[in-house]
Amino acid sequence: MHKNPLETIRRCGMLVLLALGCGTSASWAADSLLPHAAEYKVKISVLGGRLNTELRQTDDGFVARHSLAPSGFSKLIANGRVSEVAEFGVDERGVFPISYQTDDTLDKDEVHARVRFDWEADEAVGTVNDQELVRALTELTHDRISIQYALMHDLLNGGLDSEYRMFEVDKLKELKVRSMGTRKVKVPAGTFEAIGIQHQAENSSRTTTLWCVERLGYLPVMIEQHRKGKLRVRASLREYTPFALSAENDGEL
Repeated sequence: MHKNPLETIRRCGMLVLLALGCGTSASWAADSLLPHAAEYKVKISVLGGRLNTELRQTDDGFVARHSLAPSGFSKLIANGRVSEVAEFGVDERGVFPISYQTDDTLDKDEVHARVRFDWEADEAVGTVNDQELVRALTELTHDRISIQYALMHDLLNGGLDSEYRMFEVDKLKELKVRSMGTRKVKVPAGTFEAIGIQHQAENSSRTTTLWCVERLGYLPVMIEQHRKGKLRVRASLREYTPFALSAENDGEL
């Protein structure tokens, strides 16, 4: 069992808290993901943290970078950070991962992983703490960063599935996904009309809900994680910067 409270955030599905040499253009989808930077305020019980995410377009698709670190007095309790980079493309299947890497120094047992997704061989190949990893992929499978963008992409294009597969470092998980309806969500960045998308792994008491906003390309403005019905983690959007806007409007919602 992980004793570090900030470890809980790593399981939000956005790092949750946001994968790729197939050469497929990201322009396949009718509605494309919007490049941006975002900052979230993270709360776990009395501890606080900061999550920064960034999505940029590349010749082969997109690259996402996520970084989580304790903030304020929480630095006295938990040292280190979680840094994740995911590269992914988009084709008729939707979002598909190309590569994923994580460096987690928040956990007392540090985790350093590098994984590439070989879709010609249907394998995930790489290393986890210098141990070789080879895992067969029988169907489309996401890493824990590209899964968020897969959900956003599918919402943009009206094709959200009820089940997704996620490769979490070295474990395969089946995720059940359902809509939680719409409601107004108030976060430091403002008040938004958001649709709730909840996912839960099989045989798990942990649920993660992303409150996504259509006018922000279905970016989640709030991420909540419950365990056995009790709220354990909340990440709330503080700042949003769309890279596509002109400099004079950059950063405005």
